Parts: sequence; structure tokens; C-alpha cells
Amino acid sequence: MRYRPLGTTGTQVSVLCLGAMTFGEADEKSMMHNIGSSEAESFAVLDRAVAAGINFVDTADVYGQDGLSERVLGAWLAARKSRDAMVIATKGRFRMSPGPNGTGVSRMRILRAIDASLTRLGTDRIDLYQIHMQDLRTPEEELVRALDDAIHAGKIVYVGASNYAAYRLMESLWIADKRGLNRFVTLQAHYNLATRALEREHVPLCTKFGLGILPWSPLASGLLTGKYRRGEAPPAGTRLAQWKERYGSFDTERNWAIVDALVAVAREIDRAPSQVALAWLLARPVVSSVIFGARTVAQLDENLGAGDLELSAEALARLDTASAPELGYPYDFIKNIDGAW
Repeated sequence: MRYRPLGTTGTQVSVLCLGAMTFGEADEKSMMHNIGSSEAESFAVLDRAVAAGINFVDTADVYGQDGLSERVLGAWLAARKSRDAMVIATKGRFRMSPGPNGTGVSRMRILRAIDASLTRLGTDRIDLYQIHMQDLRTPEEELVRALDDAIHAGKIVYVGASNYAAYRLMESLWIADKRGLNRFVTLQAHYNLATRALEREHVPLCTKFGLGILPWSPLASGLLTGKYRRGEAPPAGTRLAQWKERYGSFDTERNWAIVDALVAVAREIDRAPSQVALAWLLARPVVSSVIFGARTVAQLDENLGAGDLELSAEALARLDTASAPELGYPYDFIKNIDGAW
């Protein structure tokens, strides 16, 4: 397992981050119903991940009914007495209780959300607290000040953004700089071979200002595992067999060309396609760690090989070409004049 700095901080994290979204068997009220892991299986996945060198786990208060994922992770931390060996990340922003103040990132709401996550995780601090999505109802300065206060109170160590528009992320960084407040050190965002829109604005922004990118859904809900083939129904029991509408949205010529290139590279180097997809992300600029989920130990083991895999320049170029996104205006105009954007 390789390790990298978390953004420009001094904290070192494994290049693979275990996503805890599926931890715990959620009931029918949860978006994770029927695709989660039992507590025992979640513990086994965590144990195997740590044995392989992973020291970074990401969750969120909204994963599972009533913070189920955080509670399962907290139980594991207590049972293994391994809190100080781990870098624990969680997120808050989405609805956790009824009423007008049960969601969002107002000062009142986000400080309550931090305390609730601390309780469920059974810990005295959160190493990386991330805002799960920007909140247009709350002034960004109100949020930045609230997070800065939580850092000074010792409740969180670092703060990160997730699912932010580039303009809003830039606004947040500007406020923190002008007011002398702690700023975001990471951006967790949707990024994979099939979804490269982040490269238009966010990647240049994060490169310039030193934010570490934490890609989520690096395997595009399983599309990039090699399990799915052009013109065939998704295999029974897979996530995309259950999410038929999402699978239909993936059925494009560009995506199948990406899968073809991915599978070809994987065969040539005798690696799993999922490992190659993860390794491609790890070769992208300012990626600190790639977040991937695993419902079982077998799924975890299939992806762990990416921890030490470095693709050749030729393989990277083939994958880049197959997955090249349409730039759109003004990026294509700028590139035509300057050769880059």
C-alpha cells in the first residue's frame, strides 16, 4: 500500500480509502436497503482492509437509517481499539431529522450534526469533516466560521468539501483566506473514467490551491469492473441489475468504448479491470486517495491490488483517449487557441 499527503496537509493517508456507505443492513426506509452488509461482514471488511495497509475510512451521517454506517464504524473502532491508527472521515449536510432545520449547513444545524456524528462514531474528534453538498440557503461565510470554531474546539481536525460547484468552492477558499479561517483541504467528488467533467474547472482549481481530490464512485457503480458487456443485461445480483434506470443511462457508445479499452489493458497486464480503473484515477493530478466501497471481503480483495499498481504511460494514454470527454464552451475554444484550458 502506498501513502500520500491528505491535500497539502502533513497527514498521510492510504491511496485507497474504504468507503463505508454499505456498512450495516439498512431497512426499507434507507437508500441502502438490500445492498448493505451485516455488521459482522462490515467488521470483516474493515479488518482485511487494515491488514492490507488501508488507514483511511470515509462515511457520512446519512448512510443508512439513523446514521447506521457511522454506528457500525464506531462499534468496530471500539472493539478493535484502533482509533489512533485510523484517519476517519465523515460528512454532514443532508436531512437527518424533520423540520426546516433538519437539513442544510446553517451554523446551528452543522454544529449539531458534528456532535451527533461524534456520538455515533464513539470518538472525540473527526479527522476529516466534509460538507456533503453546498447549501445555497446558507451564506458560505456562516459555514466557514462554524467549521473553524469546531476545529478550534478540537472536534474536527480538517475540513473538506463534497459535491461543490467550482465557483462556490472558490468563494469558500476566498472567505477563509481573507478572514484568516481554516479552509477546505480536500474535495470529494464524482470522478472516474466515465465521468470526467471535474477536469474542466475543479481539477485546475484544486491543483492551484492544493486541495486533495477524493474521487467517489471510482468504478461508476460497477460499470468499470468488467462485469457488464455491450448488448447484455446486467448479471443477476449486481447493483446495476437492481438500479435498471441507471444502467440504461450507462448504455452509450462512449461508455462501452471505455469498458473495451479498460478490459484490454487489464488483460495485457493480468490485472482486474477494477484495479486498472482505480490506478488510472491515482495517476490523475492532485488525487490524494480513491474512495471505493466493498460489501464483502471478496470485493475488497479484488480492488486492493490497485494499492501498488502504476500504469505505463502507454496504458494511461489509451484510457485517456477512450474516455476523453467533450469539453464544451468555453473550454474547447480556449484549447483550440492555447492548446490547453
